[in-house]
Amino acid sequence: MSKILLSAILLLNSYFQCSRPVPPQPIVLQIVSPKTDGPKSKIQVALLLDTSNSMDGLIDQAKSQLWKMVNTLASAKKDNQEVELEIALFEYGNNGLNAETGYIRLVQPLGTDLDGLSEKLFTLHTNGGEEYCGWAIQSAQELLAWSKDTAHLKIIVIAGNEPFDQGRIDFRRSCASAVQNDIVINTIHCGDYQTGVNTHWKDGATIGKGKYLNIDTDQKVVHIATPYDEKIIILNERLNRTYLGYGARGAEYKKRQAVQDENAASYGAANAVQRAAAKSKSSYSNADWDVVDAAKNDKDFSSKVQQDELPAELRGKKGAELDKEIARLSAERESIRSELAELERQMQAFIAAESSKQSATQTLDHVLIQAVVDQARAKGFVTANF
Repeated sequence: MSKILLSAILLLNSYFQCSRPVPPQPIVLQIVSPKTDGPKSKIQVALLLDTSNSMDGLIDQAKSQLWKMVNTLASAKKDNQEVELEIALFEYGNNGLNAETGYIRLVQPLGTDLDGLSEKLFTLHTNGGEEYCGWAIQSAQELLAWSKDTAHLKIIVIAGNEPFDQGRIDFRRSCASAVQNDIVINTIHCGDYQTGVNTHWKDGATIGKGKYLNIDTDQKVVHIATPYDEKIIILNERLNRTYLGYGARGAEYKKRQAVQDENAASYGAANAVQRAAAKSKSSYSNADWDVVDAAKNDKDFSSKVQQDELPAELRGKKGAELDKEIARLSAERESIRSELAELERQMQAFIAAESSKQSATQTLDHVLIQAVVDQARAKGFVTANF
């Protein structure tokens, strides 16, 4: 057979092999489940509070309503997950602060230490000073560890009563810079609405893509008592017993937890109840001093922790025995949190019904919660409290 004929036969054979119909391949369907693990979505809030002489009412409202605000934000979910809530606190406009830094002080950085936030808030006192809003907003951007993820919600809330354009740093520039970093600016003027408009508080919110609101700092916060308050307070006491401090400052922070319960209760049972409800959320995490939260975050905690770091209740327990006791405390805590969640649902429904009968109050908690509703939804966050 000639080479030309052989080549022709091979070419035809190749053609017919390629031309045969390919048997149908099985279709594999990939089922994508909703996101249930991985890094949590964040809500980051920086509170910038004016602590000049005239702002005693503002600070008082912040103290009395901190846990209502925290509880509302901690109720948010995204992709069917609870969120990680980080709150920072600044004070500005106080003569007791450093003039070189614009009479501005970072009181608490962004983080999940909510007891620490409460503790520091209760140490704030007012004193006369210069109120530089533009400078305060710039400081919040520079000094805080903001998330780079554009899916996270990042908010600066600044409250005060003096003209918004005071100081050498132009508020327009600092607000525009925040927007470029995906941070929303909400402004709260402590006084009447029109005065805030005239003194650029509304301009700050407009440039900052946020909301302008005003409050009456002389107005007393209305606390609505519910039939569920007493049960929630009792559950809070049981919840506290599941916290055991470890390490050098464990006992100190365990005591701090009780002190912040007392601080909340000093503004009435309804405020103490809001704190208890907030403590039932995953955002209330104390892995830096509590055995259960530490073990939840680190599966090797029980093998790493030293005996002299453990609380008296656990000292002497090792290995499987220590793991078993931590697991028992963890299960008890989750059971209490479930009970609290159901009571909170009933409590919130009762409050909503009672609130509908009353005129809306222009207090810090009311306007702040109002401000974050649309901003949270725009980022895909949902919560029963919104």
